[in-house]
Amino acid sequence: MRLYAIADLHLSYKQNREALDELRPHLEDSLILCGDVGERLEHLADAFRVTTKLFKQVFWVPGNHELYTLPRRKPEEDSDKELDQELRGQFKYEECIRMANEWGVITPEDEYVKWEGEGGPCLVCPIFTLYDYSFRPAHVSREKALDWAMEENVYATDEALLHPDPYETRDAWCEALVAKSEERLEAAASRGIPLVIVNHWPLREDLVNIPSVPRFSLWCGTKKTEDWHSRFKATVVVTGHLHVRRTDWIDGVRFEEVSLGYPRQWQGAKDRGLGINELLRDILPGMKEPEVSHTLWRQFGLPSDRTDG
Repeated sequence: MRLYAIADLHLSYKQNREALDELRPHLEDSLILCGDVGERLEHLADAFRVTTKLFKQVFWVPGNHELYTLPRRKPEEDSDKELDQELRGQFKYEECIRMANEWGVITPEDEYVKWEGEGGPCLVCPIFTLYDYSFRPAHVSREKALDWAMEENVYATDEALLHPDPYETRDAWCEALVAKSEERLEAAASRGIPLVIVNHWPLREDLVNIPSVPRFSLWCGTKKTEDWHSRFKATVVVTGHLHVRRTDWIDGVRFEEVSLGYPRQWQGAKDRGLGINELLRDILPGMKEPEVSHTLWRQFGLPSDRTDG
């Protein structure tokens, strides 16, 4: 029994949707879907339908794209698309949870599962934290944060499509989510079993490295989670969102960014004959920490016993 993970499937893209159908069976293994499966409920349904047949157990956490409220296009669109156009914020999240429950997929609203496979025992802890714009330089105030990003022409789609309802702001929603996750992780850590913390957004600002759009960091997490890996005695932290595959060790804890990304972002791997099966990340048992810890950049998704340089 092994535990795999992948994030940012973005099934609205034809190449990514076709890749999903190429997944091979892992009937004794489990899979983490680490957010940004797609924008529509039908994308979630596709992912859950395929992966629950191929894996013994499936975990899912939301990314920002699952939370989008899409603009209305056609009045005759089916009921799932209508929900995508009507549900906002927490209410869209709750509908995603309902769909996950239909497929038996484990979510941040479920009890944490004890992993007894290779690399265990561990508690697999899906969480949902969102972001609060705090991944920014100290001299930039919250009030000036969006202006700071716009100086480099950076403005996330979230600002138009991710609504915080019923909270007044995304910051307030993030604060409530962090408090909820913090309480649950505290209780889990007290059980004396190492945790695998799963969240779409990175827990630490120093792991956000997007050279092409560095000021996108605003939408990448919250500083309130910076010490959660050590505070809650994690053995692995699994995230996505950045579309920059990498492995890091901090305080002896392994951090895995496991995104697939948009088609152009994994085309280099595809050109080398590596598809979605090779880009699944082995979380447990996973890699051992090297003698000299450093970032392993996994641009081409090479196997866990090799590095990309």
